[in-house]
Amino acid sequence: MATYFECKVKYDRTLETGAQKTVTEPYLVDALSFTEAEARITEEMRPFATTGEFAVTAVKKVKFDDIFFHQGGDRWYKVKINMITIDEKTAAEKRTSSNSLVQANEFKQALDIFLENMRGTAIDYEIAAINETPIMDVFAANLTETLADKKEK
Repeated sequence: MATYFECKVKYDRTLETGAQKTVTEPYLVDALSFTEAEARITEEMRPFATTGEFAVTAVKKVKFDDIFFHQGGDRWYKVKINMITIDEKTAAEKRTSSNSLVQANEFKQALDIFLENMRGTAIDYEIAAINETPIMDVFAANLTETLADKKEK
């Protein structure tokens, strides 16, 4: 299971009008440690922060059990579900929450993508909430990059 870190990045963005504006935006990075998360977000954001200020202002670990990427989606939605299990000894229902992140253009599309990805699972669940997040982008691990490639850089 991947470990994700939410990194807040403060940088000068060039607007469509050509003006510069300082913004602070959250991004999600797949990394093994806080140090790696900061290094990865710095590397990923370098092409976008060519002039002016650039700083990683916060890094925190976040828990998402699944992340569903959707080509062309421009927003990220957090889907919270409650998985329902039955305790065999007491016959009582137990609910365990789980969070997923879904890339989509709108709420309904996020719901459809989530349901499509959950189709065929053997667990009983109920959707507790779907909320749009402020996350700008998610940078998954680049598993094709080898150690030799990193040494060349």
